Amino acid sequence: MSLANLKHFYIPDEQSIYLLSHKDAQKLKDWINLCKEQLELLGYSNIELIGKGAFGFAFAGIDPQHKHLVFKFSRVNLPQHVQDQLEDEAFMLSQVDHPFVPSLIEFQRVKKQAILVMERATGVDLEVYSLQQGPLSARLITKIAAQLSEILLFLRNHQHQGKPKPIVHGDIKPSNIVFDEKTETIGLIDWGSSVFAQMDHQGQYIANNVMDLMSSDLQQTNARLGDVYFIGDEQLNGELSSPRFDEQGLASTLYALASGQSSRFGRHIIQPNSLGLPKELAEVLTAMLSEDPKQRKLGGDYFIKNMKFMKNVVFAKQEQNEHVALIPTWTFSKKKEIDTVVYSSRRSFLKLENTDVKNDLHYINDAQFERYYKNYMQGMGETEKAFISAVGRLGKYPVVGGLVVRWQPEGVYIDSSLNLFNPSLKRSFDVSVNNVVTLARAIHRVGVFKSCMFNARDTLHIERDDESVPFIPNTDMQIPYELSQTSITEDQSRNHSYFEDGEDPDELLALPEDMMIIIRQLNSIHHTGCIIFEALPTHLKIHSYYTLLDHNMELEFKSLLKEIIDLLPKINGLGISGFMKLPYKDTRYFEHAAGLPEKFYPKKLK
Repeated sequence: MSLANLKHFYIPDEQSIYLLSHKDAQKLKDWINLCKEQLELLGYSNIELIGKGAFGFAFAGIDPQHKHLVFKFSRVNLPQHVQDQLEDEAFMLSQVDHPFVPSLIEFQRVKKQAILVMERATGVDLEVYSLQQGPLSARLITKIAAQLSEILLFLRNHQHQGKPKPIVHGDIKPSNIVFDEKTETIGLIDWGSSVFAQMDHQGQYIANNVMDLMSSDLQQTNARLGDVYFIGDEQLNGELSSPRFDEQGLASTLYALASGQSSRFGRHIIQPNSLGLPKELAEVLTAMLSEDPKQRKLGGDYFIKNMKFMKNVVFAKQEQNEHVALIPTWTFSKKKEIDTVVYSSRRSFLKLENTDVKNDLHYINDAQFERYYKNYMQGMGETEKAFISAVGRLGKYPVVGGLVVRWQPEGVYIDSSLNLFNPSLKRSFDVSVNNVVTLARAIHRVGVFKSCMFNARDTLHIERDDESVPFIPNTDMQIPYELSQTSITEDQSRNHSYFEDGEDPDELLALPEDMMIIIRQLNSIHHTGCIIFEALPTHLKIHSYYTLLDHNMELEFKSLLKEIIDLLPKINGLGISGFMKLPYKDTRYFEHAAGLPEKFYPKKLK
């Protein structure tokens, strides 16, 4: 899948309805309403959509006995063998009877629609909780680790019909763990990647007779992909399924929660030993996340065997460490509904020059494959992946603005305009920003990375019947903008836009020259923000975020934005083209650094 064939330039875990065409948005709304109606007809009440993914939708509701339930629907437009995976998930969940796993209620079909019904875990998922809180305390990480170790030990010792039959969850990650803040207990959910293990934790084939050993089932993996941001090398490389897969998911999850990240990729730079965890736990996670398979195995064995002792560490009442952002962030108290989307250019810069891809992933027949841009992530260095992931995490906050990172031999220069619209998230957001800076400092090359963050709710849409006719905007269409709190006239700060270093190799849409003239004029007005044109065959999207800094220029600024709208019918071709302007008032410089210093709990007294 080449970059040119990508239909969307962003990587949404859950695409905002505000980015869909009117027709697709209506289809989605109709489908959701249909699911709600079906559930109400079956006798359930208080139905609400709680999630959607590559395979389907999840709803919450209450049964006549006032029990809180979750209903998973498969997407009906998927191939039948993919839809059938929901029944496989129901079967695997039926095998697991554990207090930290919400149990299966039933699996049923209504006409052609498969529905999986299960208990609803109390609380919020740990990815959401992490975004709210920032890095979790050492005490909480230890408590969550102990509960996960109990689940893994239970799955490892599972028996079916009196014979050993270990179960692999296959997709342990923060968003698949629901956390009840009151009781500090977890619930492991989403068993869609779950399989019976083909090998046990000691690397022995699991077979009940000679015929099993001779079967083709032990010649190829039965593993499903899981989330590539959290799974380990064995699962990614298509090795035979084993309980070791879940040890990797567990270690990645604890690491991400302790560091305030959304992936495992940064572990060599922001190391587990730098996160203020108890030394024993930190060193076990370091071993489990090692590049060395022997170290991973030893770490996993130690974790499973000793977590029952490590959980007894007594923690003092911890005060939350304050984190000062390494680059400026601005917080606004006004309530504003924001669905942030991150557009990152210069992706080709981050690819390794010699892409020695040793792993062929064609064996995976999985709908999540395209979600994570297999070919885009493959061949990229771990630190680069971590940097991309860290920038992507910023888009999970209600934030708009931009970021430009320039790598030079002597260090890293960062310009930014990061505007957060929820003060309660500032600590968490600042840590996420600091992770971006720390990872950027560990990348050694000369080049530029640019990222715009815009509100999908402000995206303008124009549709046409086919490519032979132009995109015609409505007469009242306007590109939105805001005024800064105080007017700032142009000073000595440098202007910045994509014009500075020529055409972007990752952009595919050539805008008409008349429009480029207007954009150059716009560039001369003191403002900050971005505008991105995304042209699909029958759908044009204009994403933007603008703040006018020089209020004296408002009439001219508004007029130029109107001229851009008037010139939209001249757009010819497909692809993406974007322009960003930062005030360049406060460039921050950082020396290259290989990582963070060690830091354990309890911290040493001076």
